[in-house]
Amino acid sequence: MTSVSPDATLSADAPAVVLTIAGSEATGGAGAQADLKTFQELGVFGIANLTCIVSFDPKDSWNHRFVPVDQQVIADQLEATTAAYGPASGAPSALDTVKIGMLGSPATISTVAGALKENSFGNVVLDPVLICKGQEPGHALDTDQALKAQILPLATFVTPNHFEAESLSGLEITDVESLKAAAVRIHELSGAAVLAKGGVRLDGPDAVDVFYDGETLEVLSAPKVGEVAVSGAGCSLAAAVTAELAKGASPLDAARTAKDFVTAGIRNRVASGAPFDALWQGGAR
Repeated sequence: MTSVSPDATLSADAPAVVLTIAGSEATGGAGAQADLKTFQELGVFGIANLTCIVSFDPKDSWNHRFVPVDQQVIADQLEATTAAYGPASGAPSALDTVKIGMLGSPATISTVAGALKENSFGNVVLDPVLICKGQEPGHALDTDQALKAQILPLATFVTPNHFEAESLSGLEITDVESLKAAAVRIHELSGAAVLAKGGVRLDGPDAVDVFYDGETLEVLSAPKVGEVAVSGAGCSLAAAVTAELAKGASPLDAARTAKDFVTAGIRNRVASGAPFDALWQGGAR
């Protein structure tokens, strides 16, 4: 039998490698589960390092039950992933693009910020999850402030929803013009490309998002599919941006593709016994 070198089995078309640092959402509609499904659909090799476990409580109006992952476990995950695929790993398809989802505590934010600085990833996509309903108000505020201070300056692309865009920009968002102003302000604060999501929160027939990168300002719109937010839409949008950047797309093209991907997923959403629907990442097929 002829022996085959391990290197000989590598494809010249090896997929781009991407990492999500995010929470697990038990029903599969959001968080790391949504990210991994999005990565797979868009043709990249997805890795998830978990920061917390979120389980909705059907006995308490489906509110969040939030359990943080131990800091050493988070650090161990990041160490293993970057040793295997990081910029200094020597991997044929090196990990250079990371998505940041729910971190959930100031301690986790510090752990993740340290890993980001150590590895100098080319693309850091921040989905700035500022609230988890399972947290105490004081703890949530501390987490929000730590995220803005430690993670936002490291981001190259930011995808805030309506509430998050108001919080990050300090502006009230009531229409497309104020959403544009918020996107510009967040870019000025962070230096990152911004995709500020109006979604179903703004009046009108279309779900409107605004892209701004310091040069180009573009309104991305699609007809609304219902008037209620769908679980996993924000996670999947940021994950789609992440996948497209990893494949070499420009930030604007990544935003356009992500918008189309999420719109198709909302149109083909999945219903359950929970009082909310979930985006179907296979909806664009």
